[in-house]
Amino acid sequence: MVRIKICGITNQYDASLAVELGADALGFIFAPSPRKVTPQQARHIIEGLPPFVQTVGVFVDESLSRIRDIADFCGLEMIQLHGDEPPNFCAALMPHVIKGFRLNDSSSLSHITDYRGKIRAVLLDTYQKGLQGGTGKTFDWNLAIRAKSMGMPIIISGGLRPSNIYSAIATVQPYAIDVNSGIEESPGVKNPFLMKSLMEKTRQIET
Repeated sequence: MVRIKICGITNQYDASLAVELGADALGFIFAPSPRKVTPQQARHIIEGLPPFVQTVGVFVDESLSRIRDIADFCGLEMIQLHGDEPPNFCAALMPHVIKGFRLNDSSSLSHITDYRGKIRAVLLDTYQKGLQGGTGKTFDWNLAIRAKSMGMPIIISGGLRPSNIYSAIATVQPYAIDVNSGIEESPGVKNPFLMKSLMEKTRQIET
């Protein structure tokens, strides 16, 4: 079964709807982004969630101490790193860490194996100069297929939406998908119809 993470959550309504529709995890962005939330906002939303929904904090080149402080304050269960964090930095957050890699071409895969044993999963996103994520664009999914051979769970992100989710999952067969801008009305505000459509299509693939 493909797990579904809805990222860029900024309000209680979107969080509750995602959970109602069957999301396995919700992502809260603490890095510069139009979807950024404060620790206080995230904590308020997380306090309203039922149990067994995983909460994920997204950080970019943040200090270890601040990541830990925010995780403790908000009740985050996983940390997702999207900057230039080296393997040893990630290892300090085990077993609660996912590392994001932005893919441009096959050379982008070269350093992933350095993180084996130091992260729980690899998240693959689209490279776009000046952006650490949230590009709304897909990458070559054949690169994700190659990354699967590196022996770590693969999460795919980048431009996923109801219109291409079947193709993405059928092509890559990832451990999980991470969806953000492809189901938004505006940055930080989800479109309930797009979210429902994506969730339904993803679950139909599995039946």
